[in-house]
Amino acid sequence: MDDKTRKKVETMRRAGKMLGEVLKEVLLAVNPGVTEIELDRLAERLILEKGGEVSFKKVDGYQHAICVSTNDVVVHGIPKDRVLNKGDIIGIDCGVYLEGFHTDMAETIVVGGTDDESVKNLLKVGKKAMYEGIKQAKIGHRVGHISRAMQETMESGGYSVVRSLVGHGVGKELHEAPEIPGYLEKEIRRTPLLTEGMTIAIEAIYNMGGSGVKYDGSDDWTIVSEDRSLAGLFERTIVLTSEGPELITYFPDEMLPLA
Repeated sequence: MDDKTRKKVETMRRAGKMLGEVLKEVLLAVNPGVTEIELDRLAERLILEKGGEVSFKKVDGYQHAICVSTNDVVVHGIPKDRVLNKGDIIGIDCGVYLEGFHTDMAETIVVGGTDDESVKNLLKVGKKAMYEGIKQAKIGHRVGHISRAMQETMESGGYSVVRSLVGHGVGKELHEAPEIPGYLEKEIRRTPLLTEGMTIAIEAIYNMGGSGVKYDGSDDWTIVSEDRSLAGLFERTIVLTSEGPELITYFPDEMLPLA
């Protein structure tokens, strides 16, 4: 890793630690009766208090600190005055910008918990798929190794990978090359090579029903599952090192499961 890359990674590590702390606090605030917009305001306040900037507000036209994916919302849901109810599933996507670099992270949970095994499994499989993808992010591997691992995990669990939405490189811009699909669409050898120092956001984006998505019509951002089935979203920013993939965005008690 050259000095320029090393400096970028060190800055992103600090931003990632900050983001994990913020997202954990926001998720702890997810309870029945809370509104999506209240969670957005909390996230922005926490980011600013910690000395960071809101990544998502640097995206043209977007005015919020988080995207909120409630129930059938897949990605890019604008926080609204919607009141959360027990049993809703909610994905929160958030980013912290620090000293010229972005970080990105998302997690999906159940509001107030649930005894519904189908919902528990939906989230368990999606998070596992993200981790399986991360474990393939090794120097000398290709993006296709990540994509295949995620697709096999999600589809073996009975879920559909959303094919029109993908993970991505992240650094000076929130969305950079290469794209990191959650599915394999061509031979692995024809996908981008993974090299030391790359910083990428690996995302599990999937539906309980079919893989189709559409705009919900209320704005130009919110994307829902076409059949209105429940959706899940998990995301971490990582860096490729000589010792393997390293989490840049993570919760304070989170360790990458490499076994």
